[in-house]
Amino acid sequence: RQLTDMPRTATISKVESPALVPPVAPRLRLGKLCVAIQAGSPQELLDRAEAALADAIQEAKFLEFRLDSMAKPALALAKVKEFLARHRDVAAIGTCRRKQHGGNFVGSLTQEFEVLLKAAEAGCQIVDLEVESAEEAKPAQLAKFRASLRDAGCALIVSYHDFTRTKGLEQAAQRIEAFEPDFVKVVSTARSLSDNLAVLKLIEDHSLAAQVVGIAMGEEGLLSRVLGPRAGGVFTFASPESGAETAPGQITARALRDLYRIEQLDQATRIFGVAGNPISHSLSPLMHNTAFKRENVNAIMLPLKVKALSDMLTVVRELPLGGVAVTMPLKQEVLPELANMDPLTAKIGACNTLRTGADGKLYGFNTDVAGVVRPLERRLRLKGARVAVLGAGGAARAAVFALVDQGAEVYVVNRTHETAVTLARQAKAKSLKHEVFAKQNFDVLVNATPCGMVGGKEAMPIGEKELNASLVFDMVYNPLETPLIKLAKSRGVAVISGLEMFVQQGARQFEIWTGKPAPEAEMLR
Repeated sequence: RQLTDMPRTATISKVESPALVPPVAPRLRLGKLCVAIQAGSPQELLDRAEAALADAIQEAKFLEFRLDSMAKPALALAKVKEFLARHRDVAAIGTCRRKQHGGNFVGSLTQEFEVLLKAAEAGCQIVDLEVESAEEAKPAQLAKFRASLRDAGCALIVSYHDFTRTKGLEQAAQRIEAFEPDFVKVVSTARSLSDNLAVLKLIEDHSLAAQVVGIAMGEEGLLSRVLGPRAGGVFTFASPESGAETAPGQITARALRDLYRIEQLDQATRIFGVAGNPISHSLSPLMHNTAFKRENVNAIMLPLKVKALSDMLTVVRELPLGGVAVTMPLKQEVLPELANMDPLTAKIGACNTLRTGADGKLYGFNTDVAGVVRPLERRLRLKGARVAVLGAGGAARAAVFALVDQGAEVYVVNRTHETAVTLARQAKAKSLKHEVFAKQNFDVLVNATPCGMVGGKEAMPIGEKELNASLVFDMVYNPLETPLIKLAKSRGVAVISGLEMFVQQGARQFEIWTGKPAPEAEMLR
């Protein structure tokens, strides 16, 4: 829907009322991506708008001016008018949301109408009015406002926002559609991944009768932001840069355009995910989306913040997803849900890769093993090598089983020693208490804990005086140089970054999902 011919109005409730002025809107050239601009002053608003345009692709210059972000929004409209006069190829939305409805404007309803009308007269082709304001207004007042918008050649969004949950979306849409606006906008807050399904269904159900925008806010709502236009939504919102978000969970225009290729998504696009909690640190979407683009595969990967396995499985089956990269703490939890698994997964008891079969069932694979063995094989002979593995979770299980299988003498060290004993017994390795480990020497030290990960609470899995190996392999890859890697380098100890493992296991995932050889060099880059 690069070209949007208007009006396409809703016809769900045709109420004879003076408030219902038949919309007469201009032909608008709208991209799928609207960049929301907010600022503390009129000049800052314009500076940010100019910067957003410089970063936009030629065909999709679409901005929202959040006029309520300034103490005196009316003072910004002269500059907005100058800006839009200079940039006649820009489509612009004017928004002045009142404080009681989630915005920052402290004026009255009448003053809100005045600001929005002045925004239309300044050149904004669309204005956004919250449904509560439309319902609060007297019919004659609303009719006069809409007639003035029509005279200015301006279209109307009527919007609904729920800042706490995703519930009652259908009722919200019907409240909006009663006013027959040019655009129906329903925004909720995702508390689970499944909430995205409700938003996407709303878009699909209403997009034939109305021009719909549907979004779930929050980190869990990213699916709706990326996939809304694919489901039939007219557009989605983005921030101009990180730190300049106008709503929780909003991501940058560059990420939507370059990382998730929102302009190219269609019904044939296969959707993959990387699931875990936390997940915002994951570089899997960057690596896999780069590989998909390089190999001309019509697919994208999205980060999935998973609080419960059942929530993820609902999205996998109902969206549906073609496959999922599984991270902590799901690698063992997911095993009972698999229709079948490869021998490595069965042996290790941990799965990091799901593929949805043509029958809709889930099949499990473990690619962590290749990620552990291949980087080490390039540096030393594993048979007979003394290797200490820190941790006893899913990543550690892959490392321990893989290294034992290669003939290494493996010692498992874990904060909870009983867990280390259990893993060592299962893998035919040995376990060591931490105080004993600290007094010994090893050929290789493998960190299979999340210590050092971006956003993690603990930086180091060992004390500075406990670095007792000739080679350090840190499975953590974000940051690329972890505190443990820095310590090893400062002592002259050889290191293997988690990036090597990350690329190796990711390459195998790519092959499982696509059936094509992985572009390893491009993934590493």
